[in-house]
Amino acid sequence: MATFIDRLDAGERLADKLNKYKNAAGIVLAIPRGGVPVGYVVARNLGLPLDLLLTKKIGHPSNKEYAIGAVSLTDRYVVPHADVSQAYIEEETERVRARLLEMQQKFREGRPLTALKGQILIIVDDGIATGNTLMAAIGMLRRQEPARIVVAVPVAPSDSIQRLKDVADEVVCLHIPGNFYGVGAFYDNFDQVSDETVLEYIDSYQHEFGGK
Repeated sequence: MATFIDRLDAGERLADKLNKYKNAAGIVLAIPRGGVPVGYVVARNLGLPLDLLLTKKIGHPSNKEYAIGAVSLTDRYVVPHADVSQAYIEEETERVRARLLEMQQKFREGRPLTALKGQILIIVDDGIATGNTLMAAIGMLRRQEPARIVVAVPVAPSDSIQRLKDVADEVVCLHIPGNFYGVGAFYDNFDQVSDETVLEYIDSYQHEFGGK
């Protein structure tokens, strides 16, 4: 039997561990797509605004899965690598930003970017594998001078959790398995989350909580 029934179950259990942030001066930043159902439940239970963390990794040219940095619509964070040219980084930044702009237009529907300065940022996903992309994203978020950065996930391997603890102010993880076979292995239901489903959760939150 898996650890979690589905992402909503994981969100309920994660919210319980984050109860000290209820009604705080904070924002839940859900990572599309799988983190959105989890983040929706966390934000609802804590009485916090829900927004999306729209970032994507820059992969190493010889291994695209290995993140050497991350890009947002307004910022970039890159760990220097001697074998990676500046021209490659610029090309990848442009490509990634084009995709992020599509996501913003689809998911935000004209809503402005959220001001993060002085806020407690609770970053939520449905699980973490390497955590490399998230670490780079945290590097960008630091520049916006939040009060605190909290990473909250249902499941992740121990080595990823240790690395994230070096860059986040707090890491909350419900299950750190001895053997990690991928995030989906710990859910009974781990269906792919579509763009349409992401929009449904965002619209539902806006309707229920008035864009709180």
